[in-house]
Amino acid sequence: MNFIDLSKKRYSVRKFTDKPVDEESLNKVLEAGRLSPTAVNRQPQRIVVLNEKESLTKIKKCTKYHFDAPVVMIVCYDSDESWKNPFSGTDGGVLDATIVITHMMLEAAELGLGTTFVGYFDPKVLIKEFDIPKNLVPVALLPLGYPADDAEPSQSHGNRKEISETVRFNSF
Repeated sequence: MNFIDLSKKRYSVRKFTDKPVDEESLNKVLEAGRLSPTAVNRQPQRIVVLNEKESLTKIKKCTKYHFDAPVVMIVCYDSDESWKNPFSGTDGGVLDATIVITHMMLEAAELGLGTTFVGYFDPKVLIKEFDIPKNLVPVALLPLGYPADDAEPSQSHGNRKEISETVRFNSF
């Protein structure tokens, strides 16, 4: 499948089967994240894979958007390792983690798996429940699994602005 077709096919899955994600597929998704570009190639992403019942129960304390997926990944970045923009002071870790997530979502879609980028979670509860060290900053949760037969994109999924509405050449 070419990239544009893959991008069109991928959608936020909000209903999963209870079928476990096989180790080979999970490893391919994680490898796609590992190969993602990061600022100055610092690779500050840190990912915790939750795939045991106890961990999946704990994640429900942090968010209602777990969708009962058989795998949920906690994607963080290490603020001690992430690149800092010398002009703005902005920490590149959030961008790096987001790029990693995007690569993992696209690899999952290519494998027939579904994902949803979840930014709605209580970081204090997440940090406490999973004993996340202070230097790790949670960015998002990534539920992963096989889409249920009746899973479908949201009604707004196909609504895309024209390029002329979002792109300018040479000035705004």
